[in-house]
Amino acid sequence: MGLATEALQFLRTTQNGVLSTHSEKFAGYPFGSVAPFVLDHSGQPVILISTIAEHTKNIIANPKVSLLVFAGEDDLQASARLTIIGEAIKIDKENVDLRARYLRYFPQAESYFTMHDFSFYRIAIAQTRYIAGFGKMGWITGDEIGDDNMAADSALASQETAIIEHMNADHVHSLIAYCKHFHHIEVSHAQMLGIDSGGFDVKVDLANTNQETSTNTKLIRFNFDQPIHDAQSARLALVGMSKAAKV
Repeated sequence: MGLATEALQFLRTTQNGVLSTHSEKFAGYPFGSVAPFVLDHSGQPVILISTIAEHTKNIIANPKVSLLVFAGEDDLQASARLTIIGEAIKIDKENVDLRARYLRYFPQAESYFTMHDFSFYRIAIAQTRYIAGFGKMGWITGDEIGDDNMAADSALASQETAIIEHMNADHVHSLIAYCKHFHHIEVSHAQMLGIDSGGFDVKVDLANTNQETSTNTKLIRFNFDQPIHDAQSARLALVGMSKAAKV
């Protein structure tokens, strides 16, 4: 697997990062802030931010930003991390497909869409610096991340919500089987949140083996063997996974 492909797979496992903008109030200084994000179907991070936020004021004055995403909490320097350099571009908050995707990952943000001061910004990737581990790192251009199946306005982007509604209504048992077969974990419930050309994300409730009262939830990523591009190719990939999970 090439470094660019690995970097994209890593990026798709994350939804939170540290956004750095050029401070408007204190010229010459960087300003860091926590930034939840989702990837659109072109693989670009999309953030939902308020006009009164300090980072938004900075972006309006200078759209050049960086976004640091990382995995793990124990030893950050030993874990994979990715720094994105790009420009934050304001896009339509009323994009139905993107709004639905964002709210599946961040349902608590529902009220933000009724507030006039919140807007979507897409970070158009110019360069990334990916560190996979000791001795495995490099710079990757924005053009190198992605493939011909990825586009913000692709057929898959417009079909994603319908695919997810179908899987969550009729095939939860398959999602649970995927977790056991491909990730070797037992779960009591599974809900698909997003599907893209490279794979899909499932929110799961881990099976309670210790009779604890609290529910342990986590987000699990599944990667396809081959990229998909629409509902039909998604169906074939998911059916193939179901067959494998029954072996």
